[in-house]
Amino acid sequence: MSDDDARLLAPFRPRGARVVGRVLIVAILAGAAFVLLTSPGHPGIGYDPANNVAMCLVVGFAVWLLWRHAGVLAVVSPEGIVVRNLVRTRALEWAQVESVRLGQGQPWVTLDLADGTTLAVMAVQSSDGAFGRAEAARLATLVVRYGEATEPER
Repeated sequence: MSDDDARLLAPFRPRGARVVGRVLIVAILAGAAFVLLTSPGHPGIGYDPANNVAMCLVVGFAVWLLWRHAGVLAVVSPEGIVVRNLVRTRALEWAQVESVRLGQGQPWVTLDLADGTTLAVMAVQSSDGAFGRAEAARLATLVVRYGEATEPER
């Protein structure tokens, strides 16, 4: 595989979302630790155990959500693309992808699929500016290079 092919097939990852997500995780954990460690434990003052458990559950969910957001990814190969968004991971063959869109005001790339549906690719984000647009163009190049969709059989 040439260097150009290796660059073309590199995984897609957002820049800004990864940094912001990880910084927010640290801030939320530090804030929660501060509140839990500095709240007085006297009866009638501070937090009772149920409040501590509830806060830990909320903080845990927020950290999980930010971790997933920071970990969105699209892995490409000559055979297809695997898209990992917040909750779901989906694998597609290139023939299933008709086009790549990153329109004005859209937060991330959208793939138009041969079955008439769309799939968000959160790994390529418009908030990354020129880098995001270049990554959208690279993804469109992969769609053209490795196969456009054929007409579905009826």
